[in-house]
Amino acid sequence: MTPAARLQAAIEIIDALNATEHPADKFLRDWFASRRYAGSKDRAAIAERVYNVLRHRASFAWRMGGGDGRSVVLAGLLAERQPENAIAQFFDAGGYAPSPLSERERRALSSPPQQVPPLHVQGEYPEWLEGELKRAFKDDLLAEMQAMNQRASVDLRVNFLRADRDTILTALRSLDVKAERTPYAPSGIRIASTEGLGALQHTQFFQTGAFEFQDEASQLVAYLCEPEPGNRILDFAAGAGGKSLALAALMNNRGEILAFDSDPARLKPLGPRARRAGATIIKVAQKRGGPEWGNGKFDVVLIDAPCSGSGTWRRNPELKWRLTRERLKELTGLQAWLIDDGARHTKIGGRLIYATCSLLPCENEDVIESFLNRNRAFRMVPAATVWHRAKLNESSAGSGDYFRAGPHRTATDGFFACIMEHVE
Repeated sequence: MTPAARLQAAIEIIDALNATEHPADKFLRDWFASRRYAGSKDRAAIAERVYNVLRHRASFAWRMGGGDGRSVVLAGLLAERQPENAIAQFFDAGGYAPSPLSERERRALSSPPQQVPPLHVQGEYPEWLEGELKRAFKDDLLAEMQAMNQRASVDLRVNFLRADRDTILTALRSLDVKAERTPYAPSGIRIASTEGLGALQHTQFFQTGAFEFQDEASQLVAYLCEPEPGNRILDFAAGAGGKSLALAALMNNRGEILAFDSDPARLKPLGPRARRAGATIIKVAQKRGGPEWGNGKFDVVLIDAPCSGSGTWRRNPELKWRLTRERLKELTGLQAWLIDDGARHTKIGGRLIYATCSLLPCENEDVIESFLNRNRAFRMVPAATVWHRAKLNESSAGSGDYFRAGPHRTATDGFFACIMEHVE
């Protein structure tokens, strides 16, 4: 493909993403699968441009005065310091290339805005979320959002049922993978560059269950559950089961973990993953209640609640532009219901852990405060207390009542967790 053809492809993909709810990575896979003429270098260049636009959509749209695919791709070329005459040559309507520049586009290219960009443009987030994000970060808002706009590292969780961290580090380095220990999670390995990471899934270490792909913040939530061998644990919104696998390893594969999700399709990968990991204590519940649930009371109930996913914006930047007030209201209602339902499955003396991969207080602190106000049988256990008991390295993420992680604070995805105990 020519450079101009790659630009046209990016424009089409961006406009299509604006009209779909499909994740960007899946949409790109499907788009390329139906266009075999796009070689590997074409696919890489187009995907890079699309993700660059998704990360910088606010500033690109502000620069060009429009958020359509052509406008933001043009702004991306300006950000690359492409001269205007070179940009015009790309947009020459020859073959599979963007149509010629309009007069409006030419004026916008040559006349940048004179005013200082608003805060939401500098931070690359939706303007309507500014109040909620200020609640979360106060004076650190811009630093947090700029960190959220950087590329994410790839974190691995070493499966202690199969291997130890030093062994896997040595093995990865023998493959010329630049791998390091994560600073907080004892099970974590961090790889800064994503180049060549697809090959890791084909190594004997992954195929035999020695490690899983899991962000360090998500690993830390498993430690904050304080799982012990012999516990009965309910992973109440288990998704694909990543935390169930982490908990099984920390329990030395002794006890019982019941994984449930309201969408059974999400749990389909868990069976093969558990077999690969050697985690035999995990059971999958297809419905609420029944023999699998035993007496319905658990030592630990983990609710990794469905949420806005705002903590994952650096991996899934399209999510920030798709979130609406209506969807956020729907999510907070579901979160309130889930925490109430999880509470009734927590035995007296047991722990209820509420977690999200969200940055927003309305999905985190507000949900906890409301729950504790209406349910006096539970009390909060400061995250700092549990962090100390788990002997995790010192971090501001685990120094207060709540666990709060993020790319600026911990170089991880954004995550929130609260630990509560059923006291009566």
